[in-house]
Amino acid sequence: MNPVVFLVLLFGVLIGVETAQSQDDARVTESNSLSVTRNDDGILVSENGKPVLQYQAKPKSKNGTHRRANYIHPLYDLAGNILTEDFPQDHLHHRGIFWAWHQVLVGDKSAGDGWMTEDFEWNVTSTKAEMSKSAAVRITAEVQWKSPLVKDNTGQSIVIVNETTTIDVHRSKDHRRTIDFEVRLLAAQPDVMIGGSNDAKGYGGFSARVIQPNDIAFNTVNGFVEPTKTQLECGHWVDIVGTSGNRDSKSGVAILVHPSSRGFPQKWILRSKEKSMQNPVYPGRTPVAVSQSQPTVLRYRLVIHQGELTTAELESVFESYAQTGSLAE
Repeated sequence: MNPVVFLVLLFGVLIGVETAQSQDDARVTESNSLSVTRNDDGILVSENGKPVLQYQAKPKSKNGTHRRANYIHPLYDLAGNILTEDFPQDHLHHRGIFWAWHQVLVGDKSAGDGWMTEDFEWNVTSTKAEMSKSAAVRITAEVQWKSPLVKDNTGQSIVIVNETTTIDVHRSKDHRRTIDFEVRLLAAQPDVMIGGSNDAKGYGGFSARVIQPNDIAFNTVNGFVEPTKTQLECGHWVDIVGTSGNRDSKSGVAILVHPSSRGFPQKWILRSKEKSMQNPVYPGRTPVAVSQSQPTVLRYRLVIHQGELTTAELESVFESYAQTGSLAE
């Protein structure tokens, strides 16, 4: 083929791809009060001009260390205040809303520590923003897990896991905002396993590093609980509540685990006296296999609310959530 003709055709394909992406974003902006802005870091979702969340697609580090990508920060409350922390001084590896594991293994070989952001990388190969059937902004990210510890015969790092993460951001209603997460993992190599911390705590998986109010409390299906060092039986949701900012009234962030999520019902790691993350644990200390054919699917819902929610209200929210299908369908 004539080189000039080839370049013209290639330019046309690239323009077509970019136009399709722009049309997706435009439909989001025009359909309701939610809007999408693409920036250098990834995707910013706003509602009525106020930021809702930022999806961090571009790798980010602090002075060249703790390099990470594929997480949410900042996450905002309904008044526009930032709820999450990134690179907190006490745990520089913590980052907003994230999902990561201490143990990533290929056979008997370590493939780095995604939790500690050591010898591990997330290659976000594509992102898309569009309207879902439920009139939410849907972010879909395709992510490759890699590690400098796992290479092919030529010395190049290979893909360990292919991740597809879907995030549905719903419009706020009745002083609440709902955000749904679905993380699908498919091994790209034989004998891949993931596990939490290799100790009695066994923490790992979907995690929220939220700014902790001084009066932080944890409501559950069985009432309020006090955190312990090890895992707690809290049921299918935990509501993190307290008085934050300059407000006199309480607000909160509830984390719900969908019944179809792998490992349901999951135990919880909660922290109040020390600054740390809150985590519905999967799979725990003992690593489990990630299949090459049947994805490991983890599903969670965040409910960001002003004022307190009763146990009955949260149970109603959970029952509604439990009836929803996969975001990837």
